[in-house]
Amino acid sequence: MLTTHTTAHAHGLDGRLVEPDWPPLSLHEVQGVLHHWPQIEEPFEIVTSSPRPFSAASVIKTGGERVFLKRHHPSVRDVAGLREEHRFLQHLRAHGVAVPEVLADGEGITAFEEGKWTYEAHSVPPGIDLYGDALSWTPFRSVVHAHSAGAALARLHCASAGFDAPRRPPRPLVAGFTIFAADDPSVEISRFLSLRPALHGNAQVQADACEALELLAPFHSELHPLMPHLPALWTHNDLHASNLFWSDPGNDSHATAIIDFGLSDRTNAVHDLAHAIERNIVEWLALVGDPEAENIPVHFDHLEAMLAGYESVRLLSDVERHGLAPMTALCHAEFALSEADYFLGILHSTEKAVMAGNGWLVGHARWFHTAVGSRLLSWLREYAEKHRAAGLGPC
Repeated sequence: MLTTHTTAHAHGLDGRLVEPDWPPLSLHEVQGVLHHWPQIEEPFEIVTSSPRPFSAASVIKTGGERVFLKRHHPSVRDVAGLREEHRFLQHLRAHGVAVPEVLADGEGITAFEEGKWTYEAHSVPPGIDLYGDALSWTPFRSVVHAHSAGAALARLHCASAGFDAPRRPPRPLVAGFTIFAADDPSVEISRFLSLRPALHGNAQVQADACEALELLAPFHSELHPLMPHLPALWTHNDLHASNLFWSDPGNDSHATAIIDFGLSDRTNAVHDLAHAIERNIVEWLALVGDPEAENIPVHFDHLEAMLAGYESVRLLSDVERHGLAPMTALCHAEFALSEADYFLGILHSTEKAVMAGNGWLVGHARWFHTAVGSRLLSWLREYAEKHRAAGLGPC
């Protein structure tokens, strides 16, 4: 008998659980779609419903194993978009990185359209989903976890070096790095907005983009001369603790697998590492309750541990270390605009788009000019100076 034991909720913009934007997977739906993967035995239980807000996803217990089934609206991720991610996952897995196996049919096809939806299925990796209910912008539980996350990201970068797929075309909810990689970000942000009609015609978004350009200009000036020395690389771009599986529930556990490659794109290693800093080290959700807050918690002990873990596997070059401070201030800007595009163009929610544009794009940019924000960037600049002579080591 098919059963389910979950009630679907999603992470809201303020950190609370809310009704999901996308209907949760049903048992009838699961039965109807899993025929695409003939190796999967008859499903009989939906074990979990993911609280992630951009899609509907569940762990399904079948007769032989657990599988992770994810459903997207094609306006968010179509078959071609999913296959971009799947090829990257397959490359990483072939080169020894612990990531979920992308499940395919007998002809190697990994994503399917069924009715008005797009579906993908993955194996459930070894370990436990210790941070499954944690939001981005919430901290690690321990410095040991931070160190292990850094090492996991470095292993991903080592394996990614041979993956030569081009940058992804414009899509919703991809954390690329084009605007502040350009010589003139004002030209590139205009191009970015023009390719997204929901943003291009929105006066609030245009105003937020102009303000963000001004606030972030000093960091672009700091990063720009370093950019030619940052090799292009396919990256994860969302390495929060919740996108890792863990060996056990303890504070001394280690990461066993990396999951959720929906934001991945061709950027560079510093961009990815800066995203990991931005996602795990700064508690940005404090700005939701008080947009003028300056004393947002910053976990410098976790930052030090995460960088130590990363460099225990892959030493950063001097240029990469010096790029970390400005990149940390810049890395979220493009994804904030991508979220605004999703909220306006797909969900048709002006309220949520304002949160992404004015709250996360402009609000975060302003914070890096506060005393605490400046302290974080100064810490990263001092880290670069202290490790100047280490050079670039092999993976």
